[in-house]
Amino acid sequence: MRETLDRELNHLTEETIRMISMVREMVDNSVKALADQDPRVAQQIISQDKEVDTLELKIESEAVTLMARQQPVASDLRFIFTVIKGLTDLERAGDYAAHIAEDVIVLAQEPPLKNYITLPDMGRRLTTMLDLVSKALAERDQEAAKEVLRRDDEVDGLYEEVTRELLTYMLEDPRTISKALTLMRVARSYERLGDHLENISERILYWLTGKMEKKPEDVY
Repeated sequence: MRETLDRELNHLTEETIRMISMVREMVDNSVKALADQDPRVAQQIISQDKEVDTLELKIESEAVTLMARQQPVASDLRFIFTVIKGLTDLERAGDYAAHIAEDVIVLAQEPPLKNYITLPDMGRRLTTMLDLVSKALAERDQEAAKEVLRRDDEVDGLYEEVTRELLTYMLEDPRTISKALTLMRVARSYERLGDHLENISERILYWLTGKMEKKPEDVY
C-alpha cells in the first residue's frame, strides 16, 4: 500500500514540476517578447497559457482521485493540499504572463518609450523564483522556499521603482501616458505573478513544517 502511495505521490510531484516549468517558459518568453518587441513570441505565450490550463485540470483530477483511493494522512495529505492549492496560483501566474504578452502586442505597434531594463529584470527574477519553487517541491528544501519569499521582496522593490519612473514620464510629457500606462500594467502583472509564487512557497513550508509561515506584511 505504501509503495503504491509513494509512486502516485511521486507522479503528482513530477506533473506539478512540469506545470511549473511551463509557466517558467512563459515568463522567460515574456522577457524576450518585451525586450525585442516581438508579437510572434507574445502570441506563443498566449497559446502556452491554454496548455497550462489543461494541465491544471488534469493534475487536480489526479490529486482528488489519489485522496479518494489512498486516503493519505499527515504530511502526505498536507502535500496533496499543497499541490491542489498551488495549482490555482500557478494557473494565475500563467494568466499574468499571458496578460503581459497581450500588452507586448500593443506596445510593439509603436517605437518603445525607453530601453526596457527594469521590467525584463523583474521577469528574470521571477524565472529564478520558479526554479526555486521547483527545487523546494522536488527536494523538500525549506531554504529554497524561504528564498522565494526573500526574492519576492526584490520584485516588489523593482515594481515600485518602475512605477515611479513611469509616473515621471507621464508628468513630463502627456504624450507618453498611454504607453506608460501599458508598461505599468506589465509591471503590475509581474508583481502579482511574484505574489502567487510567494503563496506556493508558503504552502510548501506548511507541508514541510506543519506551520504556516507568513512575511510580517502578510499578517493582519
